[in-house]
Amino acid sequence: MNILIIGGGKVGSHLASILQGNDHRITLIETNEQIVTRLRSTLRESTIILGDGCNPQVLREARIADMQAVVATTGDDEDNLVVATLAKHEYRVGRVVARVNHPKNEWLFTKRMGVDLAVCHASTLARLIQEELTVGDLVPLLKLAGGEIGLVELTVPSASRTLGQRVEAIALPAECVLVTIVRDGKIIIPRGDTTITAGDRIIALLRADEQAALVTIFG
Repeated sequence: MNILIIGGGKVGSHLASILQGNDHRITLIETNEQIVTRLRSTLRESTIILGDGCNPQVLREARIADMQAVVATTGDDEDNLVVATLAKHEYRVGRVVARVNHPKNEWLFTKRMGVDLAVCHASTLARLIQEELTVGDLVPLLKLAGGEIGLVELTVPSASRTLGQRVEAIALPAECVLVTIVRDGKIIIPRGDTTITAGDRIIALLRADEQAALVTIFG
């Protein structure tokens, strides 16, 4: 996955290191030249750009339009909001995550402003990013058995290869159960002859190590 991180401080650099280690393609924008020099030596597999992430020209240089996710991790809430708004509304990035430095500002970090996921506490950002972004459009709802089993939600895209297929014909992961399908606000209990349509919100119970496979199947 192509991920753009704005801000190369402790949070941004740590996040980049984690995601790079999980085979994501990372581009990071940072305004401080000394930090950029250091990150270029420590994050050799990532692209580090010196510039202002609030500047559309810099964002274009970072190929923001090719990103599956943008994460604003600067220490300035205003900057993070500007990045989120540009990423979502100008460049149509699928997933936008923003760090909230001051809890009193959390109410500003809404979907209307372009924020899909707002994180108040910096210490939890890397964990949430790993959970939310590495499985594409899959959203964790509940963890069971110490995190080995999860209840997740996945929205079927309009280009999914499963469109029109019956549930019984879909090769689901070995230990996966489709619990519910939410379609046009109505709940459908999936049966073998239930067919999949674009926009279906699928609620599934499965092992954590099978979640990426589920995304691939409905992708």
